[in-house]
Amino acid sequence: MRITSRWATRGPMALITTALVIACDPLAALHAAPQSAATAALVVTDKELAAAINTLGAFDFPARMTASRTVRRAAPAMAVPALTAAARTHADIFVQYCALVLLAGFDDRATPDVMLSLMKDRNDRLRAVAYGWFEHHPSAAAVPSLLEALPRETSEFVRPSLTRALAAQKGDAKALAAVLPLIASGEDFFRAEMIQALGDYRVTSARDAILAVAKLDGPLQDDAVLALGKLGDVSVMESLAQLQRTVARERQPAIAAAICLLGVNCEAHQTFLRETLRYAADTAGFQLLLRGTARALGELAGRGNRVAMTTLLDVGIPAGDTSRAPIALALGVAAVRTPPVLLAVLGDRKDQDAAVELLRDAFDMLEEDFEEELFYVDVRRAYWAAPDGSAARRVAEAVIQKLEF
Repeated sequence: MRITSRWATRGPMALITTALVIACDPLAALHAAPQSAATAALVVTDKELAAAINTLGAFDFPARMTASRTVRRAAPAMAVPALTAAARTHADIFVQYCALVLLAGFDDRATPDVMLSLMKDRNDRLRAVAYGWFEHHPSAAAVPSLLEALPRETSEFVRPSLTRALAAQKGDAKALAAVLPLIASGEDFFRAEMIQALGDYRVTSARDAILAVAKLDGPLQDDAVLALGKLGDVSVMESLAQLQRTVARERQPAIAAAICLLGVNCEAHQTFLRETLRYAADTAGFQLLLRGTARALGELAGRGNRVAMTTLLDVGIPAGDTSRAPIALALGVAAVRTPPVLLAVLGDRKDQDAAVELLRDAFDMLEEDFEEELFYVDVRRAYWAAPDGSAARRVAEAVIQKLEF
């Protein structure tokens, strides 16, 4: 998932989450016991489904939202073929894109073939979704097509999805041989995406090349430092400790998060990050430090660190608009990476409505339809897995309602 804001990572700048597989028909259980407007299955006719799909491209947002809800809650046996046809042949290219995103949420057994067939489509949005699918569903069968696409995909919108997909195929020697040289060559934006992806997928063979970047002061230093933490190789600790003694104040949060990710003195580094975020949020003139600290906490939260997730909420909820935006964005990045941790943290909060509102702000900025759809599937699954009337079910429903899924 590529995030619109240029300072954040999805890990997503890239984002990453979701195990979608339940059975051959993964959403069948979700349609079995409707409970509310947010989660209930609908009795949808063929005509109504066709109308909803056509409305996915409407200019009016409420109309698009209602149409998406109708499609999501239609019976999979009806929705999947209709969405497949729309993704391939609809006259409106934006409807094609929206249909493919919604199709990904159903995770039908035929979906990989659909995604493979669309990798060469002229619609760059379709290609980006197809690449994103194979990031979350690594497949040896997709590698030749991914490699074939690498020389021709040059846009900021599409290429990150492709390179992340290749990084996710970390057991494939040809895929790795293609992406490892991209750490040190090309535009900085693409290099940053590649470094983040290799860290996210713990491609340990990239360690030395990433470490070389981490030692250089510049726009890629934070990306490289955080990637080293995610690789989990404690042999880089000495290098990180040396950097900690010399880098500028704005770089310190990334180093603290990386060391915590390596499992070294994590409590102290979490405290440093929490206090730094509070100070930068409350004090004018520290936007760079604020953004770097929010991002560092987002990386920790996205790896399942509940303390970091809680810190983002604690500081972000009362923050003024200028400080709130980067904190919200970091929360959104973490949320799509690890929905269960987010829901668990939300369930413990007394200010739950305000916390979900901060998450809504995050999703308004992310503009990552594909990753958000996968997030929705996880949240809806959590809703059905929770006992009727439980706090966990109420939290999941609140998220679905507030985020307008």
